[in-house]
Amino acid sequence: MRVLRNSFLYSVLLAATLFAAARDFTVQHESSFVPVGDGDSNDLVSGMQSSESGRYAIPALSKGESLHLNDISLTNNFVTLSNPRFPNHSVRIKKTDFCDHTVNAYTGYLDVDAGAKHMFFYFFESRRNPDEDDVMMWINGGPGCSSAMGLLMELGPCSIDMENQSPNGTIYNPYSWNEVANIFFLDQPVGVGFSYADFGETVETTEEAAKNVHAFISIFFETFKQFKGRPLHLSGESYGGRYLPVFASEIHDQNTIAVKEGRPTINLQTVIIGNGITDISTLYAGRFEIECGVSALDTPFQSINACVRMKMALPRCQQMMQANCIDSFDSIDCRASINFCDNELSTNMWASRRNVYDISKPCVGDLCYLENTAIMDYMNLNSTRKLLGAEAPGEFSSCSSAVSAGFAAHMDKWHSPTQVYVAQLLERGVRILIYAGTYDWQCNWVANKLWLEKLDWSGKDDYNLAQFSDWTVDGNKAGEVPHDKPKEALVMLERWLANQPL
Repeated sequence: MRVLRNSFLYSVLLAATLFAAARDFTVQHESSFVPVGDGDSNDLVSGMQSSESGRYAIPALSKGESLHLNDISLTNNFVTLSNPRFPNHSVRIKKTDFCDHTVNAYTGYLDVDAGAKHMFFYFFESRRNPDEDDVMMWINGGPGCSSAMGLLMELGPCSIDMENQSPNGTIYNPYSWNEVANIFFLDQPVGVGFSYADFGETVETTEEAAKNVHAFISIFFETFKQFKGRPLHLSGESYGGRYLPVFASEIHDQNTIAVKEGRPTINLQTVIIGNGITDISTLYAGRFEIECGVSALDTPFQSINACVRMKMALPRCQQMMQANCIDSFDSIDCRASINFCDNELSTNMWASRRNVYDISKPCVGDLCYLENTAIMDYMNLNSTRKLLGAEAPGEFSSCSSAVSAGFAAHMDKWHSPTQVYVAQLLERGVRILIYAGTYDWQCNWVANKLWLEKLDWSGKDDYNLAQFSDWTVDGNKAGEVPHDKPKEALVMLERWLANQPL
């Protein structure tokens, strides 16, 4: 794993002032509405079950009381939360026994556009100290891939059982990131995982998706007052390198508006990106080094003939992308440039049948991992869907080709310089961690190193003067990726959240 010059990559967060202006919220449960005020009372809502209907009713709250997650009892029904500031959004949430029985776990939906779109999420309390630990959001990339992959393959409280040893299909993960933080896993945009739309509505740009993510986080933080003022960290991988800087920027800009209006802000502190695609200008140069250099393996794995052809095509690829995608974006010319680059610089990799996320291994199973096939089978069990409260009409899939195609049609990856979002966040005091696995080809560490070195921000000179140093865990060099190095990834996260040197 390459953790890139962490001492100079980020700046110190200047925490925004949190205003305690009173706001009203609404909790809806089984068609009844209850006003919820602003306050810090812990003697809150108690679920009362009807022996006849098996449904829960929430008694009215007096002004000054607030809702606590622990007040949501274990039931098959959702509690619906709304906020007058987001009239077209609401959150449905239920308690569940899914995955981690050592903590309180919840699942639910963010309902968007007056209930026409539905984004699924999982939430797990911290195993360490849920009442004080920070809050994280994790998303997978794609675009179009479910965060259940990150949950059940990498860093979630449980992992998919590949040995058929568990009676419930998952096994406990002692290195889950909820060891040190309360964590969301969000399936976004609609069409991803268990997220769905009623009438074929879609979200096809990152900027549009950012508004829904901001609404979801706002409703959650403003309704469940135990999280008021808690530090928030946005994390993810792959296309998350595009998603997260835009999501974080939307939160920061909305915070600026909230301060002017005397409303509560979201305490956004850091962004954590693993093997991300951010600055498109360095992508193909990095891929060439992974295949034909020694940046990943001790000996290049591509044939000499292939590497010679790629080397000859690389300058033209970069020139075309610079002119048509970066200096002045033109959708037709940019797409032609990308097609040229892919044909000349990616074809050999796909033909090699190596795992594009770990070139040291062959590509086996869905998306090159057998775990993904097992995850899809597990999530499509009726028992799993009932446990989660999943209401998506179709079957679960790890990644949605339709969502991916929608983003591609809008040239989402290419039309906007995402690295500028990163620079602007850094200038505003948001810390950013970039890490990357050594063996990844798709969104490789070389490309990330290159774009960080040329990132235009006030810390650029200090960053480039810094020397790389070994990152160790228990006295040993740490490496590769979270899927293969869960302990090391957890140590990385713990040090980062504590603002300690990695």
